[in-house]
Amino acid sequence: MSTRVSDYPAVVLAAHKPPCLSIYQKTHRHHPENQQDPIRFRNLVKQLEESLRKKYPKRDVAPLMQPFYDLAENHRFWNHTLDGLAVFGAPDHFSFYRLPEPVREIVVAAETFHTKPLLRVFQTYERYQVLSLTRSEVKLYEGTKDSFDELSLAESVPHTLTEALGEEITAPHQTVASYGGTKGPAMHHGHGAKKDESAIDAERFFRLVDKGILDHHSQQSGLPLLLAALGENQGLFRQISQNPFLMNEGIDFNPDALKNGSLHEKSWAVVEPQIRSRMDALLQEYEAAQPKGMGSGDLEQVAAAAAAGKVATLFIGSDVQVPGRLDRVSGAIELDELVDPEVDDLLDDIGELVLEKGGVVRVIPSDRMPTMTGIAAIFRF
Repeated sequence: MSTRVSDYPAVVLAAHKPPCLSIYQKTHRHHPENQQDPIRFRNLVKQLEESLRKKYPKRDVAPLMQPFYDLAENHRFWNHTLDGLAVFGAPDHFSFYRLPEPVREIVVAAETFHTKPLLRVFQTYERYQVLSLTRSEVKLYEGTKDSFDELSLAESVPHTLTEALGEEITAPHQTVASYGGTKGPAMHHGHGAKKDESAIDAERFFRLVDKGILDHHSQQSGLPLLLAALGENQGLFRQISQNPFLMNEGIDFNPDALKNGSLHEKSWAVVEPQIRSRMDALLQEYEAAQPKGMGSGDLEQVAAAAAAGKVATLFIGSDVQVPGRLDRVSGAIELDELVDPEVDDLLDDIGELVLEKGGVVRVIPSDRMPTMTGIAAIFRF
């Protein structure tokens, strides 16, 4: 089953019968680079199978592995990959995610899915959307630092002004006046200028676009929305927009003129400082909370707080792994080796537990972590 990254919590964090199998792989969008992707995937599947056979009999392993081998032979799938791939399998589940950014190759068989790399892609603080808008057409993109992809608009979001208004496009406002007295010939006189008609249609079009984007994209993703449009369209759209995710700063440029990745470059230049500012604020919050006993980088303390629902915000280093087992009720931890088929990354498991209890998890570059343990938490109480 192919799923959207935005559906990840509902699909992956749900309870599944172990063993839970996870594969991450860097993939490629184009030929000939993508020719090696299915070969690498088959090799990863074999590694996963070897890990399982250390713990389970062959008759139990074979049905678990079959969906992975089927995917390896799906030529159509491998011709439509993005920059990364996450695949999950369990006795009651199989799903995969095409990822818009590369991931490090990982193979894990454990009691729960290994989700930290997927969480990094999913979390909203690095992702954003761009609304490309003219008075005749609309497009929506989703981006990160390394990726920028056009999204399929929901059915209720009009792609063009003609699609939005159809036969209701404003006609010239005309009245009939008589010149030369009451017996003179009737003359048609236009009271509506073409510019006025265009503005009326643009406003109606923009209202439909704004509602559709808010209802079917912004509210579902929770991502900041950057507007790319000419100045006059920026002003009109912002005047009528009800979208609380719309960023104050936009790209004042004709988006149709931005080709060959320049829209991605311009949008990231606007978004990146704001992303960094939000992250700096969160890290400063941790630095202020830690001396007061409202924050910690101690693994055992954070695990216990996660189980108790005390963690408001959790930071995890993207390149750090701590193999072990987590008791999801008490928060007790037991260190072990990741090669054991029932052992996962403790940081990954703690992050899932925080999400389940309504906390926020940020997977950030390890060099930005405020601790040396690979984990840091701000407590609710």
